[in-house]
Amino acid sequence: MMWTFERFGQRIALLDEKGQALSYARLAEEGAALMRAVGGRRLVFGLCRNELGSVAGYAGMVNAGAVPLLLPDGIDAQLLSTLYQTYRPAFLWAPEDFAWEGCQEAHRALGYRLLRTPFGDETALHDDLALLLTTSGSTGSPKLVRQSYRNIEANTRSIVQYLRLDENERPITTLPMNYTYCLSILNSHLWVGATILVAHSGIAQRSFWDFFRREGATSFGGVPYTYEMLDRMRFTRMDLPSLRTMTQAGGRLAPELHARFVDWCERTGRQFIVMYGQCEATARMAYLPWEMSAKKIGSMGVAIPGGRLELVGVDGQPVQEAGVVGELRYYGDNVTLGYAQCAADLALGDERHGVLDTGDMAMRDEDGYYTIVGRKKRFLKLFGNRVNLDEAERLIKAAFPDCDVAVGGRDDHLTLYAVQGGELPAMREYLSQKTGLPVSGFFTQEVAAIPKNEAGKTLYRELEEIHDGR
Repeated sequence: MMWTFERFGQRIALLDEKGQALSYARLAEEGAALMRAVGGRRLVFGLCRNELGSVAGYAGMVNAGAVPLLLPDGIDAQLLSTLYQTYRPAFLWAPEDFAWEGCQEAHRALGYRLLRTPFGDETALHDDLALLLTTSGSTGSPKLVRQSYRNIEANTRSIVQYLRLDENERPITTLPMNYTYCLSILNSHLWVGATILVAHSGIAQRSFWDFFRREGATSFGGVPYTYEMLDRMRFTRMDLPSLRTMTQAGGRLAPELHARFVDWCERTGRQFIVMYGQCEATARMAYLPWEMSAKKIGSMGVAIPGGRLELVGVDGQPVQEAGVVGELRYYGDNVTLGYAQCAADLALGDERHGVLDTGDMAMRDEDGYYTIVGRKKRFLKLFGNRVNLDEAERLIKAAFPDCDVAVGGRDDHLTLYAVQGGELPAMREYLSQKTGLPVSGFFTQEVAAIPKNEAGKTLYRELEEIHDGR
């Protein structure tokens, strides 16, 4: 059992914008009722919204041995169908307005329905497997991250320790709950008996801030795009007397923006804490202690309690000197079991053995603080979501087979390059729909030709140099 909800009794665990609340005792009861309907250790697809039923279902399943795959409720239908046929879940836990052919209702609670599929116990699950999350698979791949009970507990304990969390916290959700960063906020605050304010509205809506003030939110977390929006909204002029802590992860925050929020927090007696993580490490691997925020602008900090970081050079040996770039490697109990790409992979055990090569390039300063300087492979983050550029490119080429197209970019700025410029607006809309990410993160550029080498491989660096130099 991950959490012992009964020990917090009638304390409020979850509270939503409509004023609906679940105590910890009720959370335990709802989880038990759901698991009686599931009937044991089975694979369940959870279609997530930031709502009480979604959070309660997740917590109940992890606590009692079912294995949820958490997906956004607005997931592309084709991708959901691919995942469904690939992994063959026993049940779907979905909002009441969700329908899926060939399923029968087995349980209903808190605005959600448990739908029994025809697959039954077809998919075998390893004893250590607790949770499945998508990674860059938002672009169409069925690739999943396999998280264990040990992973979740280790990362939860570490987060509770370095953020000094207790039952007096009242965090408000700002990100989708199926996103690993938001999930780590849920896990850690449920661990200490805090009250989580489950906001369905986004930070651009007045109802979010009304809820925030009415219920006295003490903290929130955001990705770089969140803080860019807050900056445009003149957030620092808001009257939010209950706010104590702001956390940031999901990509590197622009140093100037980092500095502005740190300055405001220091002037107003609040804490701004930058963190670093990946789904492959459950959630978090490093953090910048708030006391060092002003001194280490742009840094991701040091390893979380129980973890260890090192840099690896091109020769495969650890980098000992300060100021030298290497690939970031992490060691810890929160390093996940590995990936899954088919149902048979869910029966696999630990393939990483506590070691993760992150694919990020970083430097360590004289004080032992790390700063990310780039990525080894073709990934970027859009609104905190990790996107594989190669998969995005394959998706576009499949949908627009007559176009010469390439995909590049940087965090929060994915660029579509095409010789046929007239198709670019449609490509942009298509990729936004397929990934479920806002169209504002996708940019387009018409080019005379896509530069390629003799083997026909795209020269992405040359392509981006052409774009940057235009």
